[in-house]
Amino acid sequence: MTSLTDQLDFGASLSVAARCEASISKLQMPENQDNLLLIDARGQAVLMHQQQPLSLTVADWPAGHVRLAVLDGMGGHGHGREAAEAVAQALLQVPACHTLQQLGEQLDALHHRLQQQFRQLHDTDSFRRPGTTLTLLEIPADSAPLLYHVGDSRLYEISAETVRPLTVDHVPATAYAMHGLLDEQQWWQQVHGEHRPQIAQAYILGNAFDNPQVLDDGLHALDQASLPAFLQHLPDRRALTLRSDALYLLATDGFWSCARPDLWVARWPELLARPGQPVAAALEALYHDYRQHPPPALHIDNLSAILLRPLVPRHGNIDETALPQAAKPHD
Repeated sequence: MTSLTDQLDFGASLSVAARCEASISKLQMPENQDNLLLIDARGQAVLMHQQQPLSLTVADWPAGHVRLAVLDGMGGHGHGREAAEAVAQALLQVPACHTLQQLGEQLDALHHRLQQQFRQLHDTDSFRRPGTTLTLLEIPADSAPLLYHVGDSRLYEISAETVRPLTVDHVPATAYAMHGLLDEQQWWQQVHGEHRPQIAQAYILGNAFDNPQVLDDGLHALDQASLPAFLQHLPDRRALTLRSDALYLLATDGFWSCARPDLWVARWPELLARPGQPVAAALEALYHDYRQHPPPALHIDNLSAILLRPLVPRHGNIDETALPQAAKPHD
């Protein structure tokens, strides 16, 4: 599949490429339960519908405003593809947001509406309730990019020297760390050094952060007050600073579902951040590398990614380049 952004225009300040595929395996082609949404600077949009790309136009979209999101439907909970697809389609109706408060209010309300919708359409109990990850960048034309994150898809910053996650996975290990039961090295090992497919929160699904024994309907946005000290610079909802000398990867967890994901992800700077390499070529290099040289003990999964390069710096209210990394890999 070619890049989904071939017909889109993200303006003079962003270069973007995207792909959404069922699997890299030639032997196993599961249902593609991933989805993504791209709305460009002119209101032209692409998302997945019944596992195929669908192009649309968003009415009254403000010039220069961009929305990018990746979603990973939770197949183990039933209706995973349908949940991710429903969110991607509903995001077309969410008006362009210019503040974190507006973005949070709009997307939290959408979470509750879709939760009720699926509850009415499907007789689901709390153990089979549908869910999807949602990692979204809202990029107004004249202000800081805004992050809204739920689940265990990720946003990475990739430069020629380093790769670092800019989101915190909503998984049991994070809940343990929030209660002081894991330190930084233990948390890093469980989240970035191993394959652990469990999840503690997802869009539509709800959260198990408030009470691990009960699935709560609401979303628990992890912030500086709830996160442990070594993760407090990575709240789920915040304004970002995007560097013009770095790439930013929004991706679902098929890219690191292997025995030693930290070692695999550490290869990305050399693979993606080559001098003069266009964003589309960098994304193709990532998919090609997975097909030709899959990581050891790879778990077959869907692969969705949006790769972007700011052509000029995009400043938030926090300069993240001055903050410590979320964690460092430990051999």
